[in-house]
Amino acid sequence: MEDSRFYTLPKLPYDYAALAPYISEEQLRLHHQKHHQAYVNGANALFEKLDKARKDNTFTDMKATLRELSFHIGGFMLHNLFWENLAPAGKGGGGVPKSELAKAIDGEFGSIDRFRKEFSQAAASAEGSGWAALTLCRKTGRPLIMQIEKHNVNVFPGFGILMVLDVWEHAYYLDYRNDRAKFVDAFWNIVNWDVVGQRFDTLRR
Repeated sequence: MEDSRFYTLPKLPYDYAALAPYISEEQLRLHHQKHHQAYVNGANALFEKLDKARKDNTFTDMKATLRELSFHIGGFMLHNLFWENLAPAGKGGGGVPKSELAKAIDGEFGSIDRFRKEFSQAAASAEGSGWAALTLCRKTGRPLIMQIEKHNVNVFPGFGILMVLDVWEHAYYLDYRNDRAKFVDAFWNIVNWDVVGQRFDTLRR
């Protein structure tokens, strides 16, 4: 039986070949089974380290441990969101946002096209390894773009995440080499706007 105190790698909501040609089967399998699994393993190893330290009363470098735990938990959680906000092109992926989410994006950015441009710029210009995210400030009701470095830097505390795009090289290098901008452009063909809209509706309540 799995221990609920630890993380496990989630199954994808589609087959490994389902996102081609925008993400190939080989690229998706490597990303999910190797890289996402690495964050699962990293977080669990740190949970075990903390459990042992508490049992033995042998705490050492708490600052480094918690920084590393934040990194692995961030990687685990962001990848979960990423897989869920993707879908095969023409089968839930692509198109434009709908209903209240569309109205909110239009109200904040002026148009869907303007939003896509700003989001793409955020993704393409993330320093080193990172993410672009569409978030919701529940205090103001404004959808905002958040550029995340690594998994845990420049995060807006308490903001709900509606959509994420992984722009670490491991997310696209097999398919696009070093052309991150081409990968970002391809992303719009496989965004699952239904899932993004559901997240928006949930956070607005």
